[in-house]
Amino acid sequence: MQRRDFLTRPALIAGSAVLASTGTATSKSMADESTPPASERRIRQSVMGWCFKDIPPIELAKHCRRIGLEAIEGISSDHYEAVTKLGLKISLVGSHGFANGPLDPDNHAEVEKKLRDGIDLAVRYGAPNVITFTGMKKTGISDEAARQNCLSCWKRVIPYAESQGVGIVLEHLNSVDDSHPMKGHPGYWGDDIHLCADLVKEIDSAQFRLLFDIYHVQIMNGDLIRNISRYREIVGHYHTAGNPGRGELNDTQEINYPAVIRSIRDTGYDGYVAQEFIPTSNDPISSLEQAFTICDV
Repeated sequence: MQRRDFLTRPALIAGSAVLASTGTATSKSMADESTPPASERRIRQSVMGWCFKDIPPIELAKHCRRIGLEAIEGISSDHYEAVTKLGLKISLVGSHGFANGPLDPDNHAEVEKKLRDGIDLAVRYGAPNVITFTGMKKTGISDEAARQNCLSCWKRVIPYAESQGVGIVLEHLNSVDDSHPMKGHPGYWGDDIHLCADLVKEIDSAQFRLLFDIYHVQIMNGDLIRNISRYREIVGHYHTAGNPGRGELNDTQEINYPAVIRSIRDTGYDGYVAQEFIPTSNDPISSLEQAFTICDV
């Protein structure tokens, strides 16, 4: 599954890192049977499956259960049944992808259908949210027209989301990093967190909220903790990754994740924080364990 069309381990957790005999298996978990149950944790963590594309979703789900992550997203819905039977939840359902978004009226029929289909899947599997995007800029469509096109499309779907008790979350993406197709999205219209927040506020529904991607916001707007506080009332989901490079949440990147996660916790947020970094180590599961530990504050 394509996402949006749908770490070196740091010294701070030295002694907890896990040595692995292969790239996907660890010899001993940092989060074993003594890990507190999800109900006792202050942050509910999920994982974005597309980042771990070399690990089959079922195997990844088993690692998540062992580590202590509560949910998974960014995998094909074909795997939902199997991973939920393992005890994981689905934290976010995909929809129309980030390229062909509602800013272009030619995409409206497809966007509406995929959002409705996503809502139905969310109901079936108990997922709280379905993702949406603005889409890429298009020649001939002004900023004001893009804004109105997005709003009119989402407003036609929101009554269905409200009737089903499912949220739609709008993701802000960076348009700066052109080094990799999933590290940045040059030409994406909704690349300003304040613009996306304004769109959410204009929809004015408890079922339409902001997906605050910490990595993307750091690149485009920065001021993470202040922005987390500023938009605390409208955030429905969070994503993580180290910056620069969208790698692990370790001490080679610039985001102070313990402080950021504490600021999220302090807003009273009770939704999911999904790990969406691209592992660079030869042991991606240990990278995931490390990220879980760093964010388990």
